[in-house]
Amino acid sequence: MSAIERVACAWLPDWPIVADGSNPDGARATAVVGGGKVVACSAAARALGVRRGMRLRQATGRAPGLELSERDVEGEIRCFEPVLQHLEQHIAPRWEVIRPGLLVLPAHGPARYFGGERALADRITEAISAVGFTVRVGAADTVFAAALAARQGRLVPAGRTARFLAPYPVGVLGRPELAVLLTRMGLPTLGAFAALPGDRVTARFGTDGAAAHRIARGLEARGLSTRAPGQDLTVAHQFKPAVTLLEPVTFAAKELARQLHERLAAAGAVCARIEVALELTGGKRLTRLWRHEGKLSELAVAERVRWQLAAWQETGALADDDGPAAGIVRLALRPEALSAATGRQQQLFGASGIAELEAAAARLQAMLGHDAVTRVALGGGRGPAERAIRVAFGDVPPENRLPDGPWPGQLPAPYPAWVPAQLEQARLLDAQGEPVAISARLVLSAPPARLIVKGHRPVTVRGWAGPWPVLEQWWNTVRARRLVRMQVVTEAGPAWLLVLEQGRWWAEAHYG
Repeated sequence: MSAIERVACAWLPDWPIVADGSNPDGARATAVVGGGKVVACSAAARALGVRRGMRLRQATGRAPGLELSERDVEGEIRCFEPVLQHLEQHIAPRWEVIRPGLLVLPAHGPARYFGGERALADRITEAISAVGFTVRVGAADTVFAAALAARQGRLVPAGRTARFLAPYPVGVLGRPELAVLLTRMGLPTLGAFAALPGDRVTARFGTDGAAAHRIARGLEARGLSTRAPGQDLTVAHQFKPAVTLLEPVTFAAKELARQLHERLAAAGAVCARIEVALELTGGKRLTRLWRHEGKLSELAVAERVRWQLAAWQETGALADDDGPAAGIVRLALRPEALSAATGRQQQLFGASGIAELEAAAARLQAMLGHDAVTRVALGGGRGPAERAIRVAFGDVPPENRLPDGPWPGQLPAPYPAWVPAQLEQARLLDAQGEPVAISARLVLSAPPARLIVKGHRPVTVRGWAGPWPVLEQWWNTVRARRLVRMQVVTEAGPAWLLVLEQGRWWAEAHYG
């Protein structure tokens, strides 16, 4: 997309709330959260002071009765896909998806066809209203400005984009560090930032600051295409025979995303958007454009392909026109709107290590299965085994596993050095050889004297700490859990973390 082409933007407000099945304008205060922060909230929640980007604890403090739900990006895309298909059928093809609920369209051709940008905006509003959703439409000279204009339902006249952007705070650029620095320098608005000489901005803030400066001036962040004549950077994979399951297509998408980034790097370019194209048996072809702007990693591209495949399957787009599900014969990723790559700082030594690791992991998954290669992520929980969760390589970790505040009853530091995959049977005995019990008031029946862990020799107890009670989900009769933890030091040296649950002792971890 060139710097002078007009852009129309359609914004469906509070889409995560809508996709979750809630009414954003209803009387209930609801919010969708992701990563411990509010992603979207209803009008009733905003009336109580809840805002997007607010941390969960602060939001629930302002609205104690706030109804929360975890964000489901795949669900948002599945719900958004019918809207996109309806727009493609009734307005124009080749919409670009910035995220579910926000999409843009080159406005010049459709506006001429419908009789002007206002008529185009009215047609978009009617089309989305026909499928039961609320939308605001804006237009401007750049994608960034059009997205802001859509929030006001405003059509910014051609050549007036810089003036339209001038009053906005620099925080809307999405670069927090740059925004803080500009504010300290006495440049709190986009207009003040845009007034700076371009060469001085590049010298002081680098290429990323120069891109932000172009945005503030009402220009696209990157220049025109740098692709040489006849150069095609499309990457594709042929499926022989055709496949009907999505898993092998997802594996292929990861490898294609890697190849695409390698080709772009070799050409010294980045792309503003990526076209995902799927060819089915019988000649049917599905395409979808995703906004990229050089910010999506290989894994992020593969994730969006996976989400798009799931959305197509959910809406029945993968089905043959004659009835049954069609086979997939080709997957292609095509970069569009290329511009010169500004590069990024690499490590002095071993700069390619991460890329090689990602490529090796993708190949192993293609051979052994999606869940064969995992990585460890930090999760919430009170016990050491609960805090380490395994996530398939390339997948997004489960959201909201690690809240902002502490977990009451969580094991304090120092943490165990070794946690078995399963709890090991144990016996904690007193001096008479009787099992040590703990009363409801957390009083030991007798001082521990001997510890026997299955698979280990009996040892004498030298000291202990605790007990610490844990009562989880007491309101749920099925999942309620009550247990007591103790730390035990033995004469042999190592210390153990023990758990007493339903009258039985277990060894949960080892401090060796």
